[in-house]
Amino acid sequence: MIFEALGSAVLGLILAWAGAHRLAHRLPARPLVYSTGVAGALFGDFVTRTALGPGTALLSLLGAAVISVASLSLLLRPAGRLRRRSAPA
Repeated sequence: MIFEALGSAVLGLILAWAGAHRLAHRLPARPLVYSTGVAGALFGDFVTRTALGPGTALLSLLGAAVISVASLSLLLRPAGRLRRRSAPA
């Protein structure tokens, strides 16, 4: 169980690094990205392990990856400039 949690934390860190490397212009500060990736992976591992029970390490890591990527996607900023239209008075 400890190795599974450690593996999911490392997986979250790798996913966060890949996202920060690939989408650096659209993400906030790197420490926030890394901590969100690891926390999302640990939470995803916890949820998947709770739902499926022990003995499903590969599925737990898959759940960790899915939740980590989903939480990292919430940090993305829009690619271009936002057009602000004034509301008619």
